[in-house]
Order: sequence, then C-alpha cells, then structure tokens
Amino acid sequence: MKLSPRFLLLALVAPCMGVTIPTPAVPNGIVDNSYYGVVIVSGGCAPYTWGVVSGQLPPGLNIKPSKSTSELGLYGKPTKAAKYTFVVAAKSCHGQVAKASYSVVVQATPNHVVDLTWTASKTKNVVGYNVYRGADGLYWRKINVSLNASTAYSDATVANRTVYYYATTAIDVKGRESQKSNIVKSTVP
Repeated sequence: MKLSPRFLLLALVAPCMGVTIPTPAVPNGIVDNSYYGVVIVSGGCAPYTWGVVSGQLPPGLNIKPSKSTSELGLYGKPTKAAKYTFVVAAKSCHGQVAKASYSVVVQATPNHVVDLTWTASKTKNVVGYNVYRGADGLYWRKINVSLNASTAYSDATVANRTVYYYATTAIDVKGRESQKSNIVKSTVP
C-alpha cells in the first residue's frame, strides 16, 4: 500500500476595515469664483467608486476622483447663490459603501477679506511669492494670479462660515519655488 501525502489547505480571511468618509465639511462658495473642496475616504480597499447619490451640487461644480480614487475633488465656479445639500458615496473594491452629507452655501458676493502678511525670505535672489489656500491644510490651490512682489496679500474671495488654510512659497530669479511656509488657519465668520 502506497501512502500519499495529505495537504491541509487553510484559507485565512482578514476582516475588512469599515469604509468611512471622515471629511466633516466642505467649503462654502461665491458665485463666479473658483471653488475647490476635497472629500476623503478611508478603510476598505481601492479603487473606490464615487458619486453624488442624493441632493444637488451647486450648479457650476463638478466632481473628479483622484488618481488613487481615495479623494473626491469638487471644483468649478458656482453659478447660482443658494444653499445646496447633497450626499456623496464611496464604494470600495469589496462593495462596502460609505456616505456623507454636505451643505454648501453659495453667496452672491464676498463680504469678508482675509489679510495675510509674512516675513520676507532671507534667501538671496527672491523675486516674489505665491499664496496657496486650502480647505483642510492638505490640498492646496494657488490663489494669486501673478507673482506677488510684497509680503502681504488680501484674499477677497472667501465665503462666510468657512475655514481656510494658507501657506506661501518664495520664488527665485530662476523660477524655483521653495517649500510651503508654516500653515495659517483663518475662520471667516
């Protein structure tokens, strides 16, 4: 009698972490001003599929997932002043779904200004500065149209009841840009 080896095959299943959307809020907006907000998903597995599952984005805004699909960008220029409420959903590769509700108030015109000042760079050959703004201190958009020659900037495109984060960079004569400065948080009433 010939004995054959027996193999025991074990399949281990690791529990999937729950999918959540930890982003608490997105910025408010202003008619005809550039808008940028980010919603982040965590847990589960990529790729994620995103969508607006109820409500309505402000007219003029679009959504676009990041390359990694773990972030959803909201961008565009709002075209109508009103309050908009919507629910976004992120579905993980295993079918788990997370949803989060957001409200965006789009106002007709801005009525606040955030005035920024900073210490000049001590690096030689600096010709100006760029000013960056973000809704969460992680994702940034340059807000100055041309190089800012002074160490002051007034942001007149802020929406009411919104938190903004700011950072600056220095640009030298060869066009090289420094790393971002310390981050400053501003809460608009």
